[in-house]
Amino acid sequence: MDYKTMMEQARGITKAELVFKNASVINVYSGTIDLVDVAISKGMILGTGIYHGHQEIDLKGKYLSPGFIDSHVHIESSMLTPKEFAKIIVPKGTTTIVADPHEITNVLGLRAIEYMLHASENIPLDVYFMLPSSVPATSFEHSGASLNALEIASYKNHPRILGLGEVMDYPAVLQGDEEIHQKIDVMEGHTIDGHIPDLLGNDLNAYVYAGIETDHESTAMNYLQERIAKGMYVHLREGSATRNVADLIPAINAKNIHRATFCTDDKHALDLIQEGHINYNINLAISLGMDPIDAIRMATLNAATCYGLKNIGGIAPGKNADLVIFDNLKKIEPIMVYKKGELVAKNGQILDQSKEDVPADVMNTVHVDLDQLDLRLPLKSNRVRVIGLVPHNIITDEIHMDVEIKDDHFIFDSSIDVLKLVSIERHHHLHTIGKGLVTGFGFKDCTLGMTIAHDSHNLVMVGSDDHDMMVCASELKNIQGGIALVKKGKVIVSLRLEVAGLMTASSGYDVAEKIRKLRSELVKSGMTMKDDPLIALSFLCLPVIPKLKLTDQGLFDVETFSFTTLEVQ
Repeated sequence: MDYKTMMEQARGITKAELVFKNASVINVYSGTIDLVDVAISKGMILGTGIYHGHQEIDLKGKYLSPGFIDSHVHIESSMLTPKEFAKIIVPKGTTTIVADPHEITNVLGLRAIEYMLHASENIPLDVYFMLPSSVPATSFEHSGASLNALEIASYKNHPRILGLGEVMDYPAVLQGDEEIHQKIDVMEGHTIDGHIPDLLGNDLNAYVYAGIETDHESTAMNYLQERIAKGMYVHLREGSATRNVADLIPAINAKNIHRATFCTDDKHALDLIQEGHINYNINLAISLGMDPIDAIRMATLNAATCYGLKNIGGIAPGKNADLVIFDNLKKIEPIMVYKKGELVAKNGQILDQSKEDVPADVMNTVHVDLDQLDLRLPLKSNRVRVIGLVPHNIITDEIHMDVEIKDDHFIFDSSIDVLKLVSIERHHHLHTIGKGLVTGFGFKDCTLGMTIAHDSHNLVMVGSDDHDMMVCASELKNIQGGIALVKKGKVIVSLRLEVAGLMTASSGYDVAEKIRKLRSELVKSGMTMKDDPLIALSFLCLPVIPKLKLTDQGLFDVETFSFTTLEVQ
């Protein structure tokens, strides 16, 4: 389009390519709802006002919002490849995400970043990436790969790389560790994401001073307030297990809302389908009393501003025509979704149903020698440290309990809720295995295992019977990654995640059905927890989230940042 034509269309002298007539535009800049026309050409908004177009769509007062933005998400947690992920979330109104691919990068290294960039091209979703800072997350577990500052720097000028992913090893930051500070330094001029579940005061000052600008781990109002007061953006999260919007919304007010956004972080396919994506965060905030326009502003303009995405986030001249149409401001259920002026989803369905061909070199990543496995848990006393699950969160407690011992080994006692937990290295045939105990799942006669174990993604299993655990490990090796549920020696549910043992190019609806069946079987087996068991299990191996965690190298006390014994001394 030449300049003269562009100006004539923007001025309304000549017709635009597409005009939405009589739209109730959510104006995130002025905080108003404007009944206007919206003119679009070449995928961009020309203006709002009175326009005519070669194609005109009369919205008859329906609401027109900017496309929603997820400020921090791990695509891998959906268990879907980027293309299949888009098929689920775009119909929910999400048109842009800021993704941190550190899950797959911990398995495949730089090849993972190349794959994710390629797999997210030519889909109806803008996928921007933060380069993983924590590969591996710590030195206390074995991951599939490592990523140093020079490797990170080699990608920083890619147009879809926005900055450095969540800096989880905050003790290393505070102690002046050279490696983590080099990673921060090479990304100077880009956004640096944080990850600080319990940092306040001068320690928070030091963390922000290092250059870190965002956090998505606030669980209480005082955390949010202090982070914003120190210049950070805070992402209010609603994932499958970690749900913080209800606790944090009361802290958002007219003076600080400009530093607040929404994210999902970790949310799998079933919850995305049943609940929604960022529209769920918005709807929850509205139900808690937030003004709808403010909630939409957090999901659009604020997120775009945080990450320097100048072409999106609002309905105004020069912005991309990423638009969501809906008819109920109190509960947003998109009717149509447009990406750069093109209709991409209608009535909850994506229009592009094409499939992805997965390259062979991102598959076959489970390397476990079954004949080397010894799943027995030796104990010197029956008074032990047990990892205690915390409802609605991924932090854990340290609980001291008495358990049954036979021949100096742990045995399952159906009268108490204590299950065996194991983490098995699955990347390099190292044969390391961590063993521990956990309470909070509640089921009694089955084993749940998977190759999703944040962040090194070794093979993790929880169960009551060693034979079932061995059958589960065998199934996970046979399918080369995924999730398996074993009961009385039989595989009840098996979900293949062929991409790095984390994701599949199968339909999100197929994945959701497997998850639904798995949950049902766990309930039949006595599961008492209300949270998602997959998310809960996957985070029991992350040694940067308090209190007790289990890696392939042993039981880890996050507060002392050191390994500890199972037996209480």
